[in-house]
Amino acid sequence: MRRRRMEFVFLFILIAAVYMILFTHVSFNVKLFFIGLYIFVMVVTMFSLMLENRFAHETLLWMYVLLFFPVFGYVFYLFSGQLYLKGYLFRSKRKRDREEWKSLVTHVSPPDLSFLNDHQQSFAAFAKNASETTISTSSQTEVLKNGNETFTEIIKQLKKAEKFIHIEYYIFRSDRLGTEIIDILIEKAKVGVEVLFIFDAAGSLSLSNNEVKRMKNAGIKAYPFSPLKHGFFNQKFNFRNHRKIIIIDGEIGFVGGLNVGEEYLGRNKNIGFWRDTHMVLKGEAVYMLHTVFLLDWEYVSGEDVLQGRPAFKNKVVHGDGAVQVVASGPDTQQGIMSDFYYSLITSATESIWIASPYFVPNQAIKAAIKHAAIKGLQVRLMVPAVNDGFLTQYGSRSYFGELLQFGVEVYSYKKGFLHQKLIIVDGDMASIGTANMDMRSFHLNFEVNVFLMGSRTIDDLVTHYKEDMKDSDKLDSIRYNDRGFLERSKESFARLFSNVL
Repeated sequence: MRRRRMEFVFLFILIAAVYMILFTHVSFNVKLFFIGLYIFVMVVTMFSLMLENRFAHETLLWMYVLLFFPVFGYVFYLFSGQLYLKGYLFRSKRKRDREEWKSLVTHVSPPDLSFLNDHQQSFAAFAKNASETTISTSSQTEVLKNGNETFTEIIKQLKKAEKFIHIEYYIFRSDRLGTEIIDILIEKAKVGVEVLFIFDAAGSLSLSNNEVKRMKNAGIKAYPFSPLKHGFFNQKFNFRNHRKIIIIDGEIGFVGGLNVGEEYLGRNKNIGFWRDTHMVLKGEAVYMLHTVFLLDWEYVSGEDVLQGRPAFKNKVVHGDGAVQVVASGPDTQQGIMSDFYYSLITSATESIWIASPYFVPNQAIKAAIKHAAIKGLQVRLMVPAVNDGFLTQYGSRSYFGELLQFGVEVYSYKKGFLHQKLIIVDGDMASIGTANMDMRSFHLNFEVNVFLMGSRTIDDLVTHYKEDMKDSDKLDSIRYNDRGFLERSKESFARLFSNVL
């Protein structure tokens, strides 16, 4: 708390110094004093930055930002560049979550994973020790392709709810789709179904206050995650809840890439067709996904809902392979989703297929992809032809040249906006969920993914990926290298911000 107060004092000093130096007619000595004050703040800030022991290029990048963008660079650093904030701001949530997960897994018998092959066993060994959650062999999964399949099934299951509906979304809009779902939630609440609703305060800005009031008046408990009006001075607003979770009666769960809004059904003319993937869970994995939600609920509501919760029990579900739900974010071990992606990629023996709307990998994942291609593995990367942001689009493209050079196949999806977050390894392991392959998902956002090993569901993911390839253009390395100076300049400029995208 003391450090955060000092940072805002420094910000005030910088603003005052710039104003006195540039916009007043005070004496030279007074201006000299404010120049010295400005330099003092910069030296202290950069020394503090240096003590964080980041990668040298990251430290130098932030130093350049601080030096060459007076005041604005400091504000950018204040809200986007500080590693300690993640550990500090969510310390209590992280501690409590770990205690809850530890209590949970102590009552769970280790699953028999002997049916997995060697490279699946290798990844499972990592996954078992790296995450708080357990691997389940008594779970079923089903892929839902795009918005029509996903929301048709979600609405169908919401209408069947008898005990409770627990729902958590990054983006939830008050448009036709959002209103339809809210109407169902209200109907269920009126007949005694418990409805708990979490929406991210930044992502769901378009969720109207009237709709929230309407839900609350019907008996629905609704809370925003990290309200913006309380988040400026404590800097929490930069850490967003990117999870998309629905749990119905503890029997069925939904998770994946689709938020709630008309554009996810392809009805936004400016965006067009929306390609995405969601997933249905049944069995033990629902309990794990539900625990992720309940821990978030305790954080936003202050309610102690996990006390007295029934112990983990095997659901009567015939398992399909091995399934693990993995949550990541400031409330978990730092960089855990990046570690899972890296381990999954390095477990490959034949092929690695990746689809991501925002491809800005860290050094470890980039190296793993390149090494796999050099070893002769089939490595495919699919990204949207047109992205929804300048920096993300050209930042992603800046990596294509070096990947193509090492034999990675890069596909540009042309049919619409590709939003799914997917990794398929050797056709028998996969990851699907909310986490993009970028620094924001790895270090700032609250995310949740499902990892599959030896599941028949992966066959559907493989089939869908092949179908998406038909709607994509394969990049040619010669043509790519012949792109114009302006395109190269855009990519190089966007690449400068790769560590903060």
